Amino acid sequence: MRLLLQRVTEASVSVEGQLVGRTGPGLLALVCAMQGDDEAVAERMAARMAKLRIFRDEAGRMNRAITDIGGGVLAVSQFTLAADTRSGNRPGFSSAAAPEDGRRLYEHFVTALRQLGLPVETGIFGAEMQVSLINDGPVTIWLDSAERA
Repeated sequence: MRLLLQRVTEASVSVEGQLVGRTGPGLLALVCAMQGDDEAVAERMAARMAKLRIFRDEAGRMNRAITDIGGGVLAVSQFTLAADTRSGNRPGFSSAAAPEDGRRLYEHFVTALRQLGLPVETGIFGAEMQVSLINDGPVTIWLDSAERA
């Protein structure tokens, strides 16, 4: 599973001009399930994200997790995080999970975040979405389950 996390002061997602999800201070999480991922991977990635200390403490250092600040999450599915750009000019996406697996694992990831006590709003899986955000910092973090043993 791949996550692109952006620390935000606010973020929202719309489909066909209608607001479907938003958050105030917290994280915008762009989420991509990869081939071979399973529910255990989704749960591990949710736990990693919840514990990631990328929010400022009183001294201005990145020393707090989203759970420490009471932040929210806007989780948006984004299969393009699986892009393979090693050759040619058109990215390949064959390493992304099949759509039915991607949906199941994205929804499991969202459920895992909620079970950790995080308020989560979402986009609509597979929809053409417009995402707006104010990146705080800016802080943008890449997490890939394949990069950790």
